[in-house]
Amino acid sequence: MAELSARNTRGGSGTGRNSGRNTGRRTGKILAVAGVCLAVGAGGIGAATSPVWADGALPSESAAPMRNVAGLAAPVVKAVELGVTPTDGAKGVNPASLPSVKAVNGVVKDVLLVPDTGGNPVPGTTSPNGSTWTAEEPLDFDTRYTYSFTIVDQAGRETKKAQTFTTVAKANEADAAIYPRGGTTVGAGQPIEIVFSEPVLNKAAMEKAVTVTASSGQAVAWRWYSDRRVRLRPEAFWAANSQVTVDLKLFGVDFGNKMIGNSDTKVSFTVGERRLAVVDDLTKTMKVYFDGQLVRTAPVTLGDADWLSPTGYAVIMEQERSSKFNAGSIGLKPGDKGYYPPLTVEYANRLTSSGVYVHQALESAWGAVGKFNVSHGCVGLLPADAAWFFTNMKTGDVVQTLNTGAPAVEPLEGFGDWNIPWAQYAKR
Repeated sequence: MAELSARNTRGGSGTGRNSGRNTGRRTGKILAVAGVCLAVGAGGIGAATSPVWADGALPSESAAPMRNVAGLAAPVVKAVELGVTPTDGAKGVNPASLPSVKAVNGVVKDVLLVPDTGGNPVPGTTSPNGSTWTAEEPLDFDTRYTYSFTIVDQAGRETKKAQTFTTVAKANEADAAIYPRGGTTVGAGQPIEIVFSEPVLNKAAMEKAVTVTASSGQAVAWRWYSDRRVRLRPEAFWAANSQVTVDLKLFGVDFGNKMIGNSDTKVSFTVGERRLAVVDDLTKTMKVYFDGQLVRTAPVTLGDADWLSPTGYAVIMEQERSSKFNAGSIGLKPGDKGYYPPLTVEYANRLTSSGVYVHQALESAWGAVGKFNVSHGCVGLLPADAAWFFTNMKTGDVVQTLNTGAPAVEPLEGFGDWNIPWAQYAKR
C-alpha cells in the first residue's frame, strides 16, 4: 500500500495539458488516500507515510517525548519558560530583594536556597498553582548562595537545575546614626539629626524610608545639609511632654554608588517641658519661660564689641558642671588682644560648637553683669542664677538672643535650625 501511495503521488505531478489524463491522475490520488485510510483503520503501518495534508486529527503525544520543534505534527506539550532571580552568577545582589523561581507552562518543586558557608536554608513559599517559589526572609550580606530546584513540565517530565549568586559585600554596606538617642528626654527645641555612613544620592527614596511620628501629631520637614547629614524638625517647637519615634527602614535601601543599607533602626525619645530663655542685649537680662510662663529673670553680660554674641535661636547641646576654656580654641595666642590663659568655668551650657556658652561669669566680671558686656560671646550669669539655669534647663532647650547686632547662629554651628524660616527649611 505504501508503494502504491508513492507511485500515485509522483503521477500527480504532470503538466495537466490533457484533461483526460488529469482526471485519471486525480482518481488515482483519491484511491491512494482511501487506501492509506483503510490501512490505518486496519492497524497497518500506512500512517507512517501519511502526507501532511491528509485530513484528520493529529495523534496524541501524551506518552511520547516532548515535541517543541517544527516537525510533522504540532507540539502538544508547551516548552517551560523559566524565570529565576537573582540570575545565575549575579554579584552584589541586594539582600532585601527576595529571590524567586517562576515556571510558565510548568511547576517548581524541591527548591533549596542555602548559603555556601553553611546554615539553614532560606524559607520560602510556593504559589497555589505550584508555578512560583518565593523566599520569605531577607538574605545575609557578603554571602554566596546556591539555588537548586526541579522544574516539571506539563507532561510530568522533570529537569533539575542549580545556580549561584552573591550578595552585597561588606565594603558596600551602609548605615546611619540618630540623635537624640532612644530613651532620652530632651528639650522642645531639639531637631532630629541623622548622619549616614555613606553619601545618600537618592534623597527622595531615603525620605520615604524614614518615618517620624509624634504623639502631638506634628509633622516634620527635612533639611539636607550634605549627602550624609540631614535634620528634621516641626514648624514650631515640639509640644511639651510628647513622644517622638524615628523609624529608619534602611535595610536594602539603595544609597547610590552601589551602597546598600544594612539594618533597620527605631528610636523613641520624650520631649520635656517647653523651656525658653530669652536674652536681650538692650536690657542685659535673661527671662526664662516654662511652657509660656515666666519663671525667672536674671541679669547677664554678653560679648563685647570685638566678640558680639550671635543672635537668634540656639539649642543647648551639652552641659558640664565645670568646663576648661582655652583661648587657643577660638584662634587666640599669647599677645593677641583678648587672649586669656586656660581657665575653668562653672555651670557651662554649650550653645555652639565654636564655643558660645551660657555659664557662670568669672569673678572678675561679676561687676559687669547686668551693666555692660565683657565676654568673648558667651552669656555670663551671676553664681546663683548660673546654678539655677544649669539645674533647670536641659539639652534641647532653647536660648534666644536679641539685639546684639551680630548674625544669627548658623545651623551647623550647633542646632541653629530654628533660624531658617519654615517655608525654606525643606529646600535642598
